[in-house]
Amino acid sequence: MASKTPIRVAVTGAAGNIGYAAIFRLASGAVFGPDQPVALNLIEVGPGLNALAGVVMELQDCAFPLLADVVATGDLDEGFKDADWCLLIGAVPRKEGMERKDLLGINGKIFIGQGQAIARSAKKTVKVLVVGNPCNTNCLIALRAAASLPTENFFAMTRLDENRAKSQLAAKAGVHNSVVKNVAIWGNHSSTQYPDFTNATIAGKPATAVITDHAWLKEVFIPDVQKRGAAVIKARGASSAASAANAALDTLRNLHVPTAAGEWHAVAVLSKGDYGISPGIIFGYPIRTKADGSREIVQGLPVDAFSREKIGITEKELLEERATASEALGLKL
Repeated sequence: MASKTPIRVAVTGAAGNIGYAAIFRLASGAVFGPDQPVALNLIEVGPGLNALAGVVMELQDCAFPLLADVVATGDLDEGFKDADWCLLIGAVPRKEGMERKDLLGINGKIFIGQGQAIARSAKKTVKVLVVGNPCNTNCLIALRAAASLPTENFFAMTRLDENRAKSQLAAKAGVHNSVVKNVAIWGNHSSTQYPDFTNATIAGKPATAVITDHAWLKEVFIPDVQKRGAAVIKARGASSAASAANAALDTLRNLHVPTAAGEWHAVAVLSKGDYGISPGIIFGYPIRTKADGSREIVQGLPVDAFSREKIGITEKELLEERATASEALGLKL
């Protein structure tokens, strides 16, 4: 066993499809590195606890050299105790006939409880990534409930959208996705998000210079990325799981490891007015992790009139979500 202190990661919804796809890679060292021990706090509710017992058995049967400890629990305070990272995956999915307000009200109560427990029990330096949808507003709810913790340590996942956008751009350009860089996802992790091709690069060149079919970029690429989750559901009969787990782990790595010079990644953070966005909503921005481990919004990117219009649409949706959640929960977010 390496001599480093283990990084303790709390995962809600740990026996669900996304959690199941994520925790074995966390335990293997794929996220924090091949010499960094990891401890897992796995959290489930109700019937999920039986499945979680089986997941723990499987973790034991993998005999991961880097896995230092496993806690499996249905108690939030035990689950978040001493956590360095909280990966909030568990959320009630939207069911047929359910209004968005209903979903925000149900999940809002869950994320209030989780935020309060994180503030009580996790490390004061804990970083929180919300994956459970609607993740931007769920993140805002958890952040407000954990009022004693730094707001800059709360994030909502837009990396899945970034990965989808990179893949689409690479396919159109006939290149490998690894040469597609700097795809910002502005706004909400929803069908209003804006995957920004105007600042992206392909093999070091502007994406708009490599892909000269600008009508495709505006009229096909954007809606394909926005609606990709629905397309997966239609084809698979279930929502994205492995790709969502992969994106969550990409995000943890992006937030843990300093970003390469001249690059950025996509994640949603609390807006303080950057790029003219209304303060007080969790908004997708281009983010860079600095050498000291802190994170910053990339400044000074050009935002043309087309981009500004698209960003305005997703900003409006997030403001409406915040108002709806505030009403449903009877509190000011």
